Amino acid sequence: MRAILRQAIPGTSQVGDGGGIAGGSRWLTMGVAAVSTTMAAMPSPVPLIELTRGQTLENQHFGAIAVVNAQGRLLAAAGDPQHTVFTRSTLKPLQALPFVQAGGPAHFGLASEQVAMLCASHSGENMHVAQVQTMLDKAGLHYKALRCGCHVPYFFEHGVAGIPGAFDERHHNCSGKHSGFLAYCVQHGLPLDDYLEPAHPLQQAVRRCVAHAAGLDEADLKLGIDGCSAPNFAMPLTGLAQAYARLAAARESDEFGTGFAQLSSAMAAHPKLVSGTRRNDEAFMRAGRGDWVTKVGADGVQAVASRSRGEAFAIKISDGNKPALFAATVEVLAQLGWLDDAQREALAPWRAQDILSIRGVKVGERLPVFRLQTPA
Repeated sequence: MRAILRQAIPGTSQVGDGGGIAGGSRWLTMGVAAVSTTMAAMPSPVPLIELTRGQTLENQHFGAIAVVNAQGRLLAAAGDPQHTVFTRSTLKPLQALPFVQAGGPAHFGLASEQVAMLCASHSGENMHVAQVQTMLDKAGLHYKALRCGCHVPYFFEHGVAGIPGAFDERHHNCSGKHSGFLAYCVQHGLPLDDYLEPAHPLQQAVRRCVAHAAGLDEADLKLGIDGCSAPNFAMPLTGLAQAYARLAAARESDEFGTGFAQLSSAMAAHPKLVSGTRRNDEAFMRAGRGDWVTKVGADGVQAVASRSRGEAFAIKISDGNKPALFAATVEVLAQLGWLDDAQREALAPWRAQDILSIRGVKVGERLPVFRLQTPA
């Protein structure tokens, strides 16, 4: 089975762990009927991560990956790069575009910390709630104007202590995004009660910006409602990756250059606000030393961009498994050559190759089983 997973597609070459293109790799032969000569016909999803217990395969996690530059050129892929996925919280920097492009942060006197909160899936720690309250105060709003609802804060999952036990809408992981939504409405004199309705002028502006950022027509976006009750969109992985490449590159000539520059700079400068203590986005952006902009979304989606390269990748794990997602993301970084030795060390816990018992005994492995392929 593992040999089959590493088969090549004719007309493509393999991306090596050091980032170069290894054209001389050995490939197994597949039957003619089973092989397509175009990446468009590659199956989606494909196995990305395997888990073994002892020497026996226990689990496989399937998915797809697209690596794209800011111009929308496909650089590499695993599985179908056009696989359509709901973007979930990876969409947040794009949902903030109408507010930022309209000069919202300057209008309300928001600092870069609050701009980062526009993009956050935060843990509900004191630092997050304080930033959300600042955003609401500057817009002259009470926290009950937030329509995201309330859930048990994520800090419980990550062992963060010292936080009061009474929770409200400000502790919701999406409250920063919703505070930005509300501030946009205040700035433009729009109604607040229905700001999450897809027909609301705010959400129509979000849809336009998302489509343009991803290089798509608005009609190409498939509408759904996210866990925070806000509209969310499904799109091809290539579109999500291109949007993140543009977010990271932030060229002044780009349609969203100024807005993307504010958002990507704030995310890279304040990774703990974007996520939280011991969370994935914080760890990855700290490892990226200001070069990487990354955002995880629910149910197994993640986007990572390099500001210096103007490139990004989007990945989807079909079953939504978080450890598999993070292990696959680290492997993509390795295969693209974006990691130095220190970064490999910093991200080793997220790769989590060994599976340990409660006593710390190695009982199995979590291993990547894909190779990125480049179009001919």
